[in-house]
Amino acid sequence: MKIDVHNIAKNLNTPLTAPAYPMPPYKFVNREYLNIIYRTDEQALRAAVPEPLQITEPLVKFEVMWMPDVSGLGAYTEAGQVIPVQFNGEEGDYVHSMYVDNFPAIASGRELTAYPKKLGAPKLYTDSDTLVGTLDYGSLRVATATMGFKHVEMDKELAKKEICRPNFMIKIATDYTGNLRICDLIRTQITDIEVKEAWTGPARLQLFEHALAPLADLPVLEVVSASHILTNLTLNAAQPVYNYLEEK
Repeated sequence: MKIDVHNIAKNLNTPLTAPAYPMPPYKFVNREYLNIIYRTDEQALRAAVPEPLQITEPLVKFEVMWMPDVSGLGAYTEAGQVIPVQFNGEEGDYVHSMYVDNFPAIASGRELTAYPKKLGAPKLYTDSDTLVGTLDYGSLRVATATMGFKHVEMDKELAKKEICRPNFMIKIATDYTGNLRICDLIRTQITDIEVKEAWTGPARLQLFEHALAPLADLPVLEVVSASHILTNLTLNAAQPVYNYLEEK
């Protein structure tokens, strides 16, 4: 049976007869976060953040997310670094790196939006009285985060504001000769969310040197705060807010 040429564009991804991921929106049930905000080296941070985003403080958020129930994508864990920034006076987070253990989530995140996702092996679990988040790249440990399990209840509105900050990312696509076709700064924001639980407590974070997972390039100088948040939410589409090719 021939595939109708008019239906090819409707798939948006390949293989045509078994696409790598279904179309959004993606709904998350019991999406669980371990977030650790830490102070880092300001010079290293400025080298990591592209203009026209602006850094207000030398802070980084290391996050580990366990997602046991995601429509169309299944179950997976994700970890990475986001950086508090400003764009045109708006506070938000620049998504610096993400490591994920689920191919449909990697493919859809990179192709449909601009999440900087790579294959990794993150975990989020409870070890006796401690919430633990780890990230391995290949066989090597590159991050270990620990937090006291449910020590102090956190205000749910504060937790919602933390999760619902605008995210900024770089969307890059090339033509068939390797020249840039798309190079945009894009913005997305979670608006459909239910915060079910939120906690804070003592936390520590260790980052280990790795050539291809260089989280330690933004070193931990001081842990500022930590949160453990359980949510239901839906991801929104992204919109371009700055075109690097036009500005070039």
